[in-house]
Parts: sequence; C-alpha cells; structure tokens
Amino acid sequence: MKNETKWSVDPAHSEIAFKVKHLMISNVRGVFREFGANVYSNDNDFESAKIDFWMNPSSVDTNEEKRDGHLKSPDFFDIGKFEKITFISDCFEKSGKINLFKLRGKLTIKGITNKILLEVELGGIIKDPYGNEKAGFSVNGKINRKDWGLNWNAAIEAGGVMVSDEVGINCEVELLKQK
Repeated sequence: MKNETKWSVDPAHSEIAFKVKHLMISNVRGVFREFGANVYSNDNDFESAKIDFWMNPSSVDTNEEKRDGHLKSPDFFDIGKFEKITFISDCFEKSGKINLFKLRGKLTIKGITNKILLEVELGGIIKDPYGNEKAGFSVNGKINRKDWGLNWNAAIEAGGVMVSDEVGINCEVELLKQK
C-alpha cells in the first residue's frame, strides 16, 4: 500500500454491540467493553483498507450479571479456553454508494473461523479540537451464532426457542490516525 496510514480504535468513542431475539418477541442487546484494532489505509482512502480487530469475550455486558455469566460459560464464549474473538479483513470495497462499503473477512469465535460480510458507512474524517485526525464508521451485519458452535438454546412452551440463531452486529467505531 503506498503512503500506508495506520489508524487505531478510540475506545472512548466506539461501541461494539450486538442484539439477539429473546423468546422470539424482543431483542436483548449487549456490548463488549474491551476491544481494539489496527487499520491500515492508503492515506485517508479506506477502500482496500486492512483491518485486524479483536475483542475480549469476558468483557461481554448485557446489563444482566447472570446472563453475562452464562455467555462467558462453555455454552457460549467459553472464556476459560478462548481469550479473544478476532476479525481479519479480506476485502474492504465501495458498494456503489458514496461513503458505503462492503467489508468481508474472517471472524473467529471459540477457535472456529468463518467468513462474514458487513455493511460499513463512513461518517466522515475530521480533525478534533486537539489536532488529531479521526474517522467515524457505522458497521452492521448479521451472523448465525451456530456457525461458531454457540449452540445453547431452550424450547419455550408457546413454540419457538429462547434465543434466536441470528445475531445482529451493530458497531460505532471512531478511529484515530497514528502519527
């Protein structure tokens, strides 16, 4: 990459979030509190950017301690064996609309790696009041949790299951250009 520029995640202005249907009637939302990434772009042009992202599954927070404990157990993230969830990009390309991109890459959870596709919107690039260059992104997608061995579920009396297989990914990411 000519004029390669390195960016890092500003965790104070970023959120790595997900949602999943509960009892087939409502969404439960959660976030990961510990995460980071290195992003390499061609100056301020993010097309063809390379992304190396990680998050700590033990930092999951759904605002319910008992549920968080279950998510950390072998039924889900198995934090005793797996300390990181990672995403490595394969392709970051414009989707035909201004500031919209398709992000393809490999997501690894519990040692299982699968390819995923995410929709990315570039909110803009700007200098903050301290002279730091920042870039803002919204990242969205859907995955099937069972593709990563996150299989736990329970049937409910009215039919259906306790937790849907589909997990929505909803992230707001602010990057800081490294000098």
